[in-house]
Amino acid sequence: MAIERIVNTGASDDDDQEVELEVTLRPRDFANYVGQERLKKNLQLAIAAAKKRGEPLDHVLLHGPPGLGKTTMATVIANEMGANIRVTSGPAVERAGDLASLLTNLQDGDILFIDEIHRLHRVVEEVLYSAMEDFKLDIMLGKGPSARSLRLDLPKFTIIGATTRMGALAAPLRDRFGMTHRLEFYTPQEIHQVIERAAQILNVKIHKEAAEKLATRARLTPRIANRLLKRVRDYADVNGDGIIDQGMSEKALLLLEVDELGLDPADRMLLNAIIDSYNGGPVGVETIAALTAEERGTIEDFYEPYLMQIGLIERTPRGRKVTPKAYTHLGKTQPDSTGQSSLI
Repeated sequence: MAIERIVNTGASDDDDQEVELEVTLRPRDFANYVGQERLKKNLQLAIAAAKKRGEPLDHVLLHGPPGLGKTTMATVIANEMGANIRVTSGPAVERAGDLASLLTNLQDGDILFIDEIHRLHRVVEEVLYSAMEDFKLDIMLGKGPSARSLRLDLPKFTIIGATTRMGALAAPLRDRFGMTHRLEFYTPQEIHQVIERAAQILNVKIHKEAAEKLATRARLTPRIANRLLKRVRDYADVNGDGIIDQGMSEKALLLLEVDELGLDPADRMLLNAIIDSYNGGPVGVETIAALTAEERGTIEDFYEPYLMQIGLIERTPRGRKVTPKAYTHLGKTQPDSTGQSSLI
């Protein structure tokens, strides 16, 4: 059974209040959007050029690990363009008719944001090709010998796609995006800024040292930083006067079992499983998924990116392998070349 994780990078959809609060914390313009400086400069240039010409923005594809702000960036782009935005996701568009309904209800300059665009059905993708390239919609009326094709004109719109799995996107669809940008992990300094901004919005008083401690444990991801802040705020409200100081944050993080590198019990279980069962690897991702009772996609999308970013695991041609840094962090001994354990 999968462990419920405070550091889960997936968006929460179980609690309406939680979702509303997450939306409130999202910046609405580039001035308040922390981090991703290179991406912001490129987009600001493209937006300024499009507005100067009076044209819609080129289609934009945003990719990268979950929780880094792809949905937020789409909203910011729409606000900067002064355009309306319609939001959907790949799994929600099941048939070509669903896509046709979305596209025909757009106005000139509108933005259609498709989250998890790599999960679009192939039939829907093929309809999207001509819509993105020629702003035409080809639909079939009827079935069998009497079926006929109808081509409809569409307004000049912009599609913003977001995906955590760039490699799963079909090449013909990927090539129709005029701009493709990757969102990178944040620096601890940028996460610190995200936490201070969120604390101000939530009307929470947090000491600088406490904000820095949360920043080091937020896995370089804004969504996790905001989630940790809200949980530590709850702890401070119940066990103190609501003010988050260094001591209060340490006690809350200890209760949440989030260590100094931002690892939670599920991360440590994964690393320990590779070390204890396979002498640190290499081991295939399917085996890791079986050991941790998680799906392969969950391992690749939610566990690996951060563990690789901080140098605790590495990919080899034969599978995943735990690094010496992971042994040190877990307080374990690393086997030498003869298979004997030696202290790090």
